Amino acid sequence: PPGADAVVKVEDTQPAAAAAAAEGQAAAAQQQRRVAILKGVPAGKDIRQVGSDIQAGAVVLEAGERVGVAEVGILATVGAAMLPVHRRPRLAVLSTGDEVVAPETQTLSPGQIRDCNRSMLLAAAAGAGAEVTDLGIARDVDGHLEGCLDKALAAGVDVLVTSGAVSMGDRDLLKPLLERKGQVHFGRVLMKPGKPLTFATLQVEGSSRKLLVFGLPGNPVSSFVCFNLVVVPALRKMSGWAQPQLRRVQVTTSSTLKLDPERPEYHRVVLAYGRMPSSCGAAAGQLGWYACSTGNQISSRLLSARSANALLELPRAEGVVAAGSTVSALLIDDLGFMPQAEGDVPATDGFVA
Repeated sequence: PPGADAVVKVEDTQPAAAAAAAEGQAAAAQQQRRVAILKGVPAGKDIRQVGSDIQAGAVVLEAGERVGVAEVGILATVGAAMLPVHRRPRLAVLSTGDEVVAPETQTLSPGQIRDCNRSMLLAAAAGAGAEVTDLGIARDVDGHLEGCLDKALAAGVDVLVTSGAVSMGDRDLLKPLLERKGQVHFGRVLMKPGKPLTFATLQVEGSSRKLLVFGLPGNPVSSFVCFNLVVVPALRKMSGWAQPQLRRVQVTTSSTLKLDPERPEYHRVVLAYGRMPSSCGAAAGQLGWYACSTGNQISSRLLSARSANALLELPRAEGVVAAGSTVSALLIDDLGFMPQAEGDVPATDGFVA
């Protein structure tokens, strides 16, 4: 109101009942309600000045920034009900192999395996923000595989992710097909897992657009790792991320890790924060980030990806990385889902929740 220069909280007042009782009932009804102020406040207390939240002309969101929950609220605050955004990338997933059968298959015949890659990659792509299309399973017949490739082109997707058919076997038909129909940019990578990883582009007929094709290895762990390393950053870039790369952090190892003398390795781990366990050697008891291996790292064992939220970057070398060593790790999952560390992480001194 005019003349007021401070605000007193309701909880610091109480009704002035005694004053009202002293007057007649009719007179009290005609007067404004009165309160007793129990706590004095300085001038300006609890007054929000115009422009204190957002100043006129301020930039509330830069191009390339992710529109999250808080950002939606900020946009609503300034009346930006509609704004241009990058559309979600459209991605199709195709499994390959005569031995691969649908996950719902109850009884497997000799030589058959259930198709875990397609389900996993569809979920991973959706989690990365893509609109997904399931192209099923391509058989190890050149004509059938080419038909599936044509179906991806006709579907208007931006990215095709395949699993299998990119290694050195006589039934690995995808790489020669991609060489005939487009341009293969690379077909082998010095990494573990994921050596047969292939990337190609195909010209979309009647358009200047190119279809990106990521040929992932057939082993489930290799597909999982390669998707995170190469497909996720590509999807982020297509979605408008200013910094699409995976985030790298430094962590302490909680076990001895064998190195590969032939290839650098991406070792699946679960990161946690807290007092480091005794297995971290000299760092035991210190507060910090530490990595717990998911166990046997063979590329067919998908259990090694369960709960994994990071990939340790281990160099190509003889020997081992000792427990308690500091190594780099790439984040592949939301750390909000990491396991609760043993023992409490202390709060700031004096903080009471």
